[in-house]
Amino acid sequence: MSFVFCCCRGEDLAPGHIQLKDLPQVQLDASFTGNDVVIIKNGQRICGSGAALANAPIVQDKAYFEVKVQCTGSWGVGLAARRCNLNRIPLGNDADSWVLRQDGCIFHNGEEKGKLPEIPQEGDILGLAYDHVELNFFLNGSPTNSPLSGVKGTVYPAFYVDDGAILDVQFEKFYHTPPSGFDSIMIEKSLL
Repeated sequence: MSFVFCCCRGEDLAPGHIQLKDLPQVQLDASFTGNDVVIIKNGQRICGSGAALANAPIVQDKAYFEVKVQCTGSWGVGLAARRCNLNRIPLGNDADSWVLRQDGCIFHNGEEKGKLPEIPQEGDILGLAYDHVELNFFLNGSPTNSPLSGVKGTVYPAFYVDDGAILDVQFEKFYHTPPSGFDSIMIEKSLL
């Protein structure tokens, strides 16, 4: 009977129980940034010069996140491993990063792997959908049909800025509906 009483009052039933309001959320990780990167707006905006990773890897089968181009300049969005050099931009020049750059070109390991049919502009929303087979890009809610395959290992959402670029990242409450079966990135502890 005490179980019901505790439950109704909202008390913890077991040590280490995490209430929903206390669960961490996905955001830019201030401990995994380049030296000259500035993270503001509760971990949702990147500016300055360099790269940053999100605080959670993509562990579920199908994950989606968005980026709004607030100010143009040099920028890139995509995926990267934690061992990626976040001071060496643009990303996409090594084996540990896969990114879409401001000119619409998609790079990995220093090679152009594809190109969007349209160059993203200031104010545009980029959607990224990753299913551990392909990374697909969306521009203002429409598919670009420019998939990137060959992403390997544990990867995190990755972003870089330079030359005055500002990016706002959206890990939930999206501007556009994610593709069917895709959802926001879950922090690994919440998968249990």
